Amino acid sequence: MEAVMESPTTRSNATIPVEPKEIAPATFSLRRLFAERLTDAHLPFLRRMDNNTQLMASLGGIRGDAETKAYLERNLAHWTEYGFGIWILRDPTTGRVMGRAGLRHLTVEAIDEVELAYALLPEFWGRGLATDAARACVTIGREWLGLPSVVALTTRDNLASQRVLLKASLTPEREVVHGERGHILFRTD
Repeated sequence: MEAVMESPTTRSNATIPVEPKEIAPATFSLRRLFAERLTDAHLPFLRRMDNNTQLMASLGGIRGDAETKAYLERNLAHWTEYGFGIWILRDPTTGRVMGRAGLRHLTVEAIDEVELAYALLPEFWGRGLATDAARACVTIGREWLGLPSVVALTTRDNLASQRVLLKASLTPEREVVHGERGHILFRTD
């Protein structure tokens, strides 16, 4: 992506209402993955993911025990407050945890958005599973929850994530600073 992305002129700084019309499913199944709503029981899996140097390289670095616990608590509270959030992704045949994906509120440049988030353990990269999870989350957000749009953030150098977002029908909108790092904001139409 070499072109500079600018904000569309139709977008204002007003907050888009992002209250869902329904709550999200606690579980969903695809041919190659099973997703279950995040619970306290998933803490060991989150610790495993947060300790993986490769996985966390593009997500701000390794998290300590307290940071992972805080992440879990924030995301459990999100489910309670909004009726949607993060799912743990498993292999439907073996039950092995592959990663996480979901939808959550995020403030970007003072605007409340709903973000598509996903992360897979490196041994599951390159199989199209992130794309499957991302597409499912976008479908739940747009069609089930009735959200006006879903956004995602990725860094300029994370080309694999950019490909996933494009395949999940998000398009690059503009460059933003989030968490003190430059990102590209992608959005559904």
